[in-house]
Amino acid sequence: MMSGDEPARLSLRDAVRVGAAGLRARPLRVFLSALGIAIGIAAMVGVVGISTSSRAQLQATLERLGTNMLTVAPGKDFFGSDAELPKESVAMIGRMTDVLSASATGKVSDTNVYRNDHISAGETGGIAVLASRLDLPRTAGLNVAAGTWLNAATGRYPAVVLGSDAADALGVAQPGVQVWLGSQWFTVVGILNRAELAPELDSAALVGWDVAVARLGFDGHPTTVYTRAKEDAVQRVRDLLAATANPESPTAVEVSRPSDALAAQNASDKAFTGLLLGLGAVALLVGGVGVANTMVISVLERRAEIGLRRSLGATRGQVRLQFLTESQLLAALGGVGGVTLGILVTAVFAVTQGWPTVVPAWAMAGGIGATLVIGGIAGLYPAIRAARLSPTEALATP
Repeated sequence: MMSGDEPARLSLRDAVRVGAAGLRARPLRVFLSALGIAIGIAAMVGVVGISTSSRAQLQATLERLGTNMLTVAPGKDFFGSDAELPKESVAMIGRMTDVLSASATGKVSDTNVYRNDHISAGETGGIAVLASRLDLPRTAGLNVAAGTWLNAATGRYPAVVLGSDAADALGVAQPGVQVWLGSQWFTVVGILNRAELAPELDSAALVGWDVAVARLGFDGHPTTVYTRAKEDAVQRVRDLLAATANPESPTAVEVSRPSDALAAQNASDKAFTGLLLGLGAVALLVGGVGVANTMVISVLERRAEIGLRRSLGATRGQVRLQFLTESQLLAALGGVGGVTLGILVTAVFAVTQGWPTVVPAWAMAGGIGATLVIGGIAGLYPAIRAARLSPTEALATP
C-alpha cells in the first residue's frame, strides 16, 4: 500500500483522458495540425494503394493475355538495309516442337485507306494496311468489338477489319460501311477491341492475305510473325526463333516478347512511385513540424495549468506523459484521417480506371505507425519543457 507522501500513479487510461481533454479545448488548432499529418499520410497511402492496384491490374492482364507470345520481325541485313522474312517463315515457325500456334501480318506497301475517294492522298491518318492470316486473333489475342473477323470467304474478297484507333480515325462506328482502300472500295466487316499485346494493330486496317496478293500487290513476305509458345518453353523457343524464321540470315531477325514491355512499364511506374513517396514523406515531415509547433504553443499558453498540476502533486514525469500523450493523440488523429483519405483516393482512382482496389495492410499499419513516431518526436521537446517548469515559475506567469 502506498504511503500518503508518494504521488499517485497516472494510468494510461488517465493519461489518454487528460490528453484528450487538452485537445478538445482547442478544436480548430487541433484540426489544422492534424490536417498537416493527414495530408502526408494520405499522399503516401494513396501512392502505395494506386501503385499496388495498378500492379494488380497488370498481373490480371498478363494472366488473361498470357506471357507466352513472341513476335518475329525483320531487322537489318549485313549491309544495314531492311531485311525480309522468307514467305515460308510462318510455316517453319509453326512446325517447332514447343510452338502452339503461329500467325502473321504483312505490310502492304504504298497502300492507304481513306473514309472516301475524295480525301487527299497525303491525309493517311497514320493507318497501316496489313495483310493478315485468318488465325491471327487466336494467336495475338484479338477480340472483335463489332461485326466479325475475316473468314475463308471474306479473306479472298475486298473486306477489311479495322483496329480500334483506325476506326476512330476513319469515323467508322459500325461494320457495313465502305472505305477507300488501295484505290478501290472495301467493306468494313469488323472492328477490333484494343490489342493489348499487339498495340500496332490498333492503328491498322487488316485485309485477307489472299486479297492483298491478288488486288493490292502484296509480295507475300510477312513483316510480323506472332507466335504462342508453351508456357514452360518460352525462353527456349525465343532462342531458336531467329534461326528458324530465317535460317540463311538469323542475325537479320528481331525477336521480342510483348509482355516484357508491360513489365518495363511497371518498372517505370515503381520509379515514379518512389518519387511520389518522397514527396509524401516531405508533406508528413511538414505535418510533424506543425504538431511540434502546436505543442510548444500549448505549453506556453498553459503554464498556469502546469503550475497548478505541479502544486497539487503531479510529478515531472506525469506532466511529461500528459503532453506526450496529447502529441500522440494529435498525430494519431491525423494518421487515421490520412489513412482513410488515402484509401478513399485509391478507391476512386481505381474505379475510374477499371482497376481492382488494393491497399496493402502494411501501408495502412505503416501510416499509423509513422504518425505515432512523428507524434512522439514532435511532442518530446514540448513535453520536456513543460516538465521542467517549477510550480512557482509556472504560477507566476501572467
